[in-house]
Amino acid sequence: MSSEVLVPRPHYDTRVLSQEGVPVKRPDPNPSSGSATAGYRSAKYTPSEWFSNYHTILQRAGSDNHAAQSIQRESRTLYQHTEADTSQTQADGTRLLGERLQEIHYWKSELQRRIDQLQADTESLLALKKRLEKALDATETPYAIATDNLNCRTRRLGPDLVRDSVEEELIKEVDLIKSIQALVKRTTAQVVTQIKMNREAKQTLEMDWSDKYQAYNFDDHSGRCTNMSPDTQHHPSSATVQDQVSNCTLWTTFTQNNLSKALHEEQTTHSLRRLVEQVLEDTTEDLRVQCSRVDQAFSRRCGELIEAKTQLEIKLAKVLEEIGAQERNIVALLQAIQNIEPPLRVAQSRLHLRSLRPNMELCRDPPQLSLEGEVRQIDASLVSLHQQLSEARGSLSYLEESRITLEKDINCKNHSLFIDRDKCMFHRKRYPTVSMLSGY
Repeated sequence: MSSEVLVPRPHYDTRVLSQEGVPVKRPDPNPSSGSATAGYRSAKYTPSEWFSNYHTILQRAGSDNHAAQSIQRESRTLYQHTEADTSQTQADGTRLLGERLQEIHYWKSELQRRIDQLQADTESLLALKKRLEKALDATETPYAIATDNLNCRTRRLGPDLVRDSVEEELIKEVDLIKSIQALVKRTTAQVVTQIKMNREAKQTLEMDWSDKYQAYNFDDHSGRCTNMSPDTQHHPSSATVQDQVSNCTLWTTFTQNNLSKALHEEQTTHSLRRLVEQVLEDTTEDLRVQCSRVDQAFSRRCGELIEAKTQLEIKLAKVLEEIGAQERNIVALLQAIQNIEPPLRVAQSRLHLRSLRPNMELCRDPPQLSLEGEVRQIDASLVSLHQQLSEARGSLSYLEESRITLEKDINCKNHSLFIDRDKCMFHRKRYPTVSMLSGY
């Protein structure tokens, strides 16, 4: 202690406090009194200051206790209200998440239903597309048959190469098949376009469904989170407003627009399906009706050819009979001419011998007149017989020409019958059935 230097303590007025609560230093009333004894005593407060400081400490402690009790009461009230508000807010959040889950589930179910419907519609359109392709392929057979019939009928002979009802119906059939093929191709293009539109709408719905599926899982996981869940953690930035976030109206409108587009495509698909069915039914009916008309025209034409051929054959038989009779007539005429030659020689020989009578014996007596009349008669008969023979031979020539013409015409009819009946009508038996023309 003797070696230590005692430094006087500064004097503070405990009654005077600064704004910060620190005692303000009070000036020493006797500055010179402490300086002489600074090495022998420590700085001391006065008793009044000691009591003042003591009471001030007690008063401050009481104020602090009162403030602490007030803070504790407020804290209890605050954390009780905070806990109640937090529990209520959490319950409201859980309830809203549940409602949101129900709403997402509803729209997800609607999307799934539309997706399934679009898938079914697309599959039905694909089946109709195959039917149209098969129907288009099936029209190639009638087209080949009709064109082959026309080409075959161009090989008809002579007067049978005529533009008859069969040819007109065949030309109509070819034109009908071409128009049907063009119609089926246009309809197929419409089906392909609609399939593309359905797939695009289905893809849009699937993307929306996938987003809602993920959102549903997130919200479901969020709804299952509790204060005791081990996988919860702090995400301070999660409460900030995210950019490009839609509101409930836009969210609902987006899905409704997608569903409306899908519904539009479904309605278009149903209309197109009815159109395709009607097209296939009408085209099949038109082809079968025209095929029936062509077959009937062929049947009528074959009947006409058979009737004409029969009449020609009857006429040919008569001509052949007349030719035989005329040939026999010619033979008889030749025989008659041959038979009349001896009497002519006899008469002429008699006249010649009587022309040798001498003098007055060369008289035109009755025998002479009779012989001269006989010769004239035989000459006239010969002229008549030769004229008749010429006419008979001319008639025979005409009959031969008629026979040749009839035989040629009969051959033409046989050839036309072979083409129409044996080739064309036989070929038309390969005409497709109704089911094939309908695309089955």
